[in-house]
Amino acid sequence: MTTPEQLPHFDDDPYDDANLADPYPLFERMRAAGPAVWLTRHGVAAFTRHAPVREILVDHDTFVSGAGVGPKNLHHEPAWRPQGILESDPPIHTAMRTAMVDVISPRGVRALRDRFQVFADELVDDLVERGTVDAVGDMAEVFPIHAFGDAVGIPREGRAENLLPHGAMNFSAFGPDNERSRAYFAHGEGTRDWVMMNCARENLMPDGLGAKVWEHADAGRITSDQATLLVRALLSAGLDTTALAIGNTLACLLADPDAWARVHENPRLVRFAIDEALRIESPFQSFFRTASVDTVFHGIELAAETKVLVFPGAANRDAEQWGDDAARFTIDRQAGGHLAFGMGIHQCVGQPISRLEMEVLLTTLATRVKQLRPAGEQRRFLHTTLRGWSSLPVELVAA
Repeated sequence: MTTPEQLPHFDDDPYDDANLADPYPLFERMRAAGPAVWLTRHGVAAFTRHAPVREILVDHDTFVSGAGVGPKNLHHEPAWRPQGILESDPPIHTAMRTAMVDVISPRGVRALRDRFQVFADELVDDLVERGTVDAVGDMAEVFPIHAFGDAVGIPREGRAENLLPHGAMNFSAFGPDNERSRAYFAHGEGTRDWVMMNCARENLMPDGLGAKVWEHADAGRITSDQATLLVRALLSAGLDTTALAIGNTLACLLADPDAWARVHENPRLVRFAIDEALRIESPFQSFFRTASVDTVFHGIELAAETKVLVFPGAANRDAEQWGDDAARFTIDRQAGGHLAFGMGIHQCVGQPISRLEMEVLLTTLATRVKQLRPAGEQRRFLHTTLRGWSSLPVELVAA
């Protein structure tokens, strides 16, 4: 039987700047070393292979989320904010997820397509006319803030200033307490009050998704506090990681002109490009779970209340799952089964809306833009949990 102390020891820090900028060489070494490695700097067993990561995600009884999806064990330490759907276990999680599934029903998501399309047409027309734009600041961030913010029904004033800094702050708590995470908390100071205030019933538009969440509180299925937290969760699901995923998909297509030519010729391929980009450049790179009981997992002895660290961003490049070309972006790959949205009962409930946002915007862009060309220095967004770009200058050559 293997114990964590007997695991291959890695002194590397996956959260330092060099590894955040390019984590994949380290991930490859970690996968090659075994089903898990011991990260000495963080005192935790880390899983990077597809099979064990997926097994941890689907086994919500053994590997719980209610102790927090960051390194702190919230069974024994106070949470810095009220715990939402992502950091809850059944039965609390069941009631909250049931409400979310009802709000984000297939019928409800389909009803958003026309509204998303109107803004996509306006935005892409403006971007094509400008010619050279930042695919992040002018597109990937603008679209969700406007289109999805309207869908949720939160006030427009203050969105741009508050939503993205708030998301970066929240997600930084899923990684270690270090200089970078503290910087995101400092930058996000004050945004929490704005977000929570505008997730309250009285500040939401009556025809938005947020108001539909509150209908479940009125019916007694969830509490008023849970309703506010679920509206906040909606914003995270459809905005933070969606903006990063749009930027990552554009970066992949920007680096592969032949792939862009193919999606321009056949915009139906946009769906495949999105899934492949989610796989190879997962916006959500890592988080923690906690063993609820003493268990032996892949020969590794884990005591109850032990934190484990999972890297979906590494699992999504595992050659055992995806073949020898797992590190290559190709829109011909059947990328279904990637873990970018998680798996099991904690799989991102907002996934249908996130996919719809990406599909509508990128299909509109692919239809109207013949060529996508680099137009300046590209800058990475360095974050302890998330992966994306801060800036992607591009030239849009109209069809």
